[in-house]
Parts: sequence; C-alpha cells; structure tokens
Amino acid sequence: MSLQELYREVILDHYRNPRHRGHLPSPDVHAEGENPSCGDEFSLDLDVDGQTVAAIATQGQGCSISQASGSMMAEAVVGKSLDEIHELTSRFKRMMSIEEGESPVDEERPGSVLGDLEALQGVRRFPVRIKCADLPWTTLEDAIRRVEQGSEVLP
Repeated sequence: MSLQELYREVILDHYRNPRHRGHLPSPDVHAEGENPSCGDEFSLDLDVDGQTVAAIATQGQGCSISQASGSMMAEAVVGKSLDEIHELTSRFKRMMSIEEGESPVDEERPGSVLGDLEALQGVRRFPVRIKCADLPWTTLEDAIRRVEQGSEVLP
C-alpha cells in the first residue's frame, strides 16, 4: 500500500468513524464555522480546565475532508494546553501551505510529528479543498480566542 493510499484510508476512517462527535452537556464555550463556498459546516463544544482542553465534542456536516480534519483535530487537542494548541494549529496551517515535497515536520524539534493530521497534507494539491481542511481549525481558534478573552464563554 502506498503512502497516498494509507493517507486516504486514514481520512476515510476519520470521516466514517468520527472521534469526539456529539455535544458536551455544559460546555465552557461553543463555536461555529462554515465554508460558504462548498457548504461545509462545523461546530464544537469545549470544556477547559484552567489552561487545558479537558474535553471536546464536534458536530457538523460536509465533505470528507472537513469532517475528517475535525475528527483528527479533536483527537489531537484533548489534554493539551492552550499554548500547545496554538502551536499545533500553527503547524497544521504551515503544513497545509508548504510546497509539495517539503516536509511538514519541523526537523529541528524532535517529537514534533503531526500524526494522523499528516494524512491531510495531500489536500495541498487541491487549493480549493484547503479551506475544507482548515474549517475545524479556524473554528477551534475562535473558541480558544473566546476562552482567552473571557468573552462569550457559556455559564
């Protein structure tokens, strides 16, 4: 099986069996995002304990790329500090914007692998689809911004 086929399987698995799908009973924050160009919708609930994401639940509908990206993102952020999430988000966005053939892994920082998220790097070949993969991350950034500013956080 080629690396491209393996990546395709990872994306399809997250699309067909999304992780952290649903709602949290009383989230600290809820955020929603949409991609009007293709109709993707994504929302999430977050529970934040101090500066750490204790739980996340996602909802949405749309293409396999947006929904798989949301599932992978949810898996990646639980238990991470807000600072770690900022770094992960930045790395993901860099991965989505680098040229074909470049490595998404920061060679200078050991252990800085994106894991399943690397399966989405093939999306770069289809610039229109980058927004699909980015939608959950943009929605997460909005939620984290609200937590950090103390605004619109649910009681």
